[in-house]
Amino acid sequence: MRLQIHKKLNRHTGCVNTVGFNADGDTLISGSDDQLVMLWDWDTGAVKLQFHSGHADNVFQARFMPYTDDRTIVTCAADGEVRIAKIQDGGDVPTSLLGEHDGRAHKLAIEPGSPYIFYSCGEDGLVQHFDLRTDTATKLFICRNSFTKPGYSSHIHLNAIAMDPRNPNLLGVGGSNSFARVYDIRKYKWDGSSDFGHPSDCYCPPHLINTRSPGVGITGLAFSHQSELLVSYNDENIYLFPKNGGLGPDPKSSVKIEGNQGSKSTMAAFDEDTVRPAPQVYVGHRNCETVKGVTFIGPNHEYVASGSDCGRLFIWRKRDGNFLRAMEGDECIVNCIEPHPHAMTIASSGIDNDVKLWTPSAMERARVLNVEELKPRKRKAKLWHFALPEQLVWHVLTSRRRQQGAGEDSSEDLEDNTELLNLVLQAADRDNSSDDSDEDKEISDGSED
Repeated sequence: MRLQIHKKLNRHTGCVNTVGFNADGDTLISGSDDQLVMLWDWDTGAVKLQFHSGHADNVFQARFMPYTDDRTIVTCAADGEVRIAKIQDGGDVPTSLLGEHDGRAHKLAIEPGSPYIFYSCGEDGLVQHFDLRTDTATKLFICRNSFTKPGYSSHIHLNAIAMDPRNPNLLGVGGSNSFARVYDIRKYKWDGSSDFGHPSDCYCPPHLINTRSPGVGITGLAFSHQSELLVSYNDENIYLFPKNGGLGPDPKSSVKIEGNQGSKSTMAAFDEDTVRPAPQVYVGHRNCETVKGVTFIGPNHEYVASGSDCGRLFIWRKRDGNFLRAMEGDECIVNCIEPHPHAMTIASSGIDNDVKLWTPSAMERARVLNVEELKPRKRKAKLWHFALPEQLVWHVLTSRRRQQGAGEDSSEDLEDNTELLNLVLQAADRDNSSDDSDEDKEISDGSED
């Protein structure tokens, strides 16, 4: 409740898409649309080192490999590449290509305590395993949607990947549908003889099990120290699932729901003998426009934190979902919140070009607010960011229907790319122009979803 901005790190010239601390907590790493990676003394705001990532597009994630003296860094980006950077004694930082995805690669998952092993995921649905002792990429599987109709692409655009710190054999992924899938790496046979593409468990809030909305998907995942799985949904809320609280390996059988949907009392029945409580829900933020992460903060992961489209940082109490703080962050959108490894300090970033460091240094505690008390927040206009590929199609189709409903001539197809671009920008402009009026309504009912 005493968190406030301690320092703004302002050297990037593009959106800052990734931030993270080293194991000692004295160095912060950041990556940006400017394709640079920077290492900071976050306490003083000084840049220790900066280098070009080697990527040809926006850097989406940059992470230190454990037990490498902070000299080995792995990155992924919008160009689909996964790269490694090794800091030399003289300060040079050569980079090299480790693997590729067909489409953007959003996230990496580092095996806890390993200086060699990590995983990547991409919008091609592919999950890859990397071992730096061999500098090779092993294509594990393509995540597919078992509900896809014939004739449609079945692969899931993956936005998030995470490992259970208590059991590094478990790997969770999430993307363009409502199921978070957990895989057990022990089931993979390295000679390629096994069908590893089937999850060992699936997680989904009961009311989203049968959803077909193209706007609902997963943008962020995190495992707690207690092996709970935290899932942030696009155009929806954040949910916390208890350890072993999934639907099982086949979510098709998990369709019977009892109780009030979305409430703490909801129970989902998976078969005649298994009934489990619904996940804890965290409401109040808005996650519609970009790919947002989600995380735990506190020494024992007592709190849940997320960015929001309104430019705020939201913090809830984990155990009961109580809303605690909404701190004014970016002018536009906050996407990343990363906790310090052993202090109550967090770093945040988003569409702004800087990184903000928050420390519990305020003289007075913040007043506890209800979500309903939050006022609509004006923010700078930015080009629309579609968090999921399906949203682009959704907005285009919505604009077409609006034109037809208004009696506009829709007898001819779009003639060229310019007209298509104009249509997309019209959809974005309509949503942005109605944002303030919609926000009044959203806040009045206790949620900005």
